Amino acid sequence: MNLWDVDKLQPRLDIVVPGETVTAVFWNAAERRADRVFMRQKELGLWREWTWARTAAAVREIGDGLLALGFRPGDTASILANTVVEWVLADLAVLSAGGVSNGIYPTDAAAQVEYLCFDSRSKVVFVEDDEQLDKVLAVRERLPGLEKIVVFDTEGLRDFRDPQVLSLAALCELGRAHGQAHPRELDERAAACRPEDLAILVYTSGTTGKPKGAMHSHGGIVYTVRGYNTIVGQDENDERMCFLPLCHIAERLGGEYFAVYTGSVLNFVENPETVPENVREIAPTVFTAVPRIWEKFYSSVAIAVRESGRLQQAAYAWGLGVGNRVADKVLAGEPVGLDLRLKFLLARKLALDNVRKLIGVHRARFCVTGAAPISPDLVRWYLALGIPMVEVWGMTESCGASTYTPATRIKPGMIGPACPYNEVRLDPQTSELLIRGRNVFMGYLNQPEKTAETIDAEGWLHTGDVGTQDSDGYFRITDRMKDIIITAGGKNITPSELENELKFSPYITDAVVIGDKRAYLTAIVMIDLENVEKFAQDRDIPFSNYTSLTRAQPVKDLVWAEIERVNAKFARVEQIKKFCLLETQLSAEDEELTPTMKLKRKLVEKKYADRIDAMYGA
Repeated sequence: MNLWDVDKLQPRLDIVVPGETVTAVFWNAAERRADRVFMRQKELGLWREWTWARTAAAVREIGDGLLALGFRPGDTASILANTVVEWVLADLAVLSAGGVSNGIYPTDAAAQVEYLCFDSRSKVVFVEDDEQLDKVLAVRERLPGLEKIVVFDTEGLRDFRDPQVLSLAALCELGRAHGQAHPRELDERAAACRPEDLAILVYTSGTTGKPKGAMHSHGGIVYTVRGYNTIVGQDENDERMCFLPLCHIAERLGGEYFAVYTGSVLNFVENPETVPENVREIAPTVFTAVPRIWEKFYSSVAIAVRESGRLQQAAYAWGLGVGNRVADKVLAGEPVGLDLRLKFLLARKLALDNVRKLIGVHRARFCVTGAAPISPDLVRWYLALGIPMVEVWGMTESCGASTYTPATRIKPGMIGPACPYNEVRLDPQTSELLIRGRNVFMGYLNQPEKTAETIDAEGWLHTGDVGTQDSDGYFRITDRMKDIIITAGGKNITPSELENELKFSPYITDAVVIGDKRAYLTAIVMIDLENVEKFAQDRDIPFSNYTSLTRAQPVKDLVWAEIERVNAKFARVEQIKKFCLLETQLSAEDEELTPTMKLKRKLVEKKYADRIDAMYGA
């Protein structure tokens, strides 16, 4: 795929698989694609294939097992596991049994698991292993509605016995017996699902209070995935990665359900740490990820280039320069002449193809970024490699993407026009982006007052994002309404622009810009451990752990140089004057990070108030 071939990325406007509920679409797809591969998962170093027929048989056994346990239409089951094949099997089985499926982040603590299971009234909880089981067992006395706990992997539970706990294998055995005695019951349950019925709960991250359970109907999900195919068409020949949390709207809708509808193959990574390795093995033809992943790939290439020989550096610089010239032409809607095409093909042969293979995107027809803002410079870098990068914007409550940048008219820094299946407009008073359409959620579970605050009387979903719109109908997010900084001098600052520029550095993983009601801007910075560690080792900078690394003066100088680079792009009043480094390496288990690895601004400001005050001499 070359950038000038984007016209070949045609949307699919036909109905690929009939059905108005998730269950109907799945079972119709399984019948149609029986012998084709649907999923792959790496086990003991080998990729194991799941055909549609094998998937359907497993879903039937689990679904019949739920019926044997007395699972009724409308009952809720929660899934507490990493992104594995069994997650998908359990999810589709719960829906086929007429139930409501709820996902829980595997990084959630026991107290969060308790709240989510209680709020969703979960009758059954599927857990991945003994670690996740321990969380449920620790709180089950406060969950009177919980009836059964099903464990996917019982390797660490050989001597464990509990009447409330059973293995997935045991549930399937129950299901086979129940299916023989009642061969049509599951089919009848699945057929009885209606488009208006509640299908899934997706809990928000709860950065401003308790998580809220966003309710999505069968009909809303099917409507949305059909809409997805009209903006980024996929089919049974496509290979996808499945690695983001399945309880997040991005992977649930854009990964699992979109693959169910289109037939594209889902490849499950071994674990979050093996994503770079697994991408190179799979070489997906369509790759959807959050900005943190795209930033990480760029950083690894930047470091590799710096460590290469002068000839390789020169080839990369020349090739990227040619790629940027091609990107400039395509972005301007101008034809790419034969001379420039030939130069780009040479650039690919000399350098850029190696970069694409290093990342694992050498077969990608296009890439999709979403779930958080991304630096326009980063988008341009991928375009220079010859890979169309489509940006989508949406939220849990809108079932995922509500705007998109067409591959044929990408504008870095813009989130594109409204997707054809919904309306998007700016509030004339506040410039807040509003969404309306059948993809908008049913409301928040057990919280009618929060629902009323979010969806107005005319059906518009209030997103909390502030933006602008150009003459082509493309939207641009300037910031979250609650995040806009007003300095002591009265200057309005959108911190996300500065933060995105900082994250473009290979040495900075994340940053939070501070300055509301302050005389100047400061920043709290989280370093990229791998790259900064190598920087220190190459220069014989002594350190013993993460904390000592962040306290080393050469590391502070390195980060300040990156900040100065960003400052040069902004007016004096918008420049960062001081910074401090987080001295603890954070992971998804830490409260400062969302499950999608974004720093929580308000919590960071509160938790590190003393260090922030110190930067202002308080």
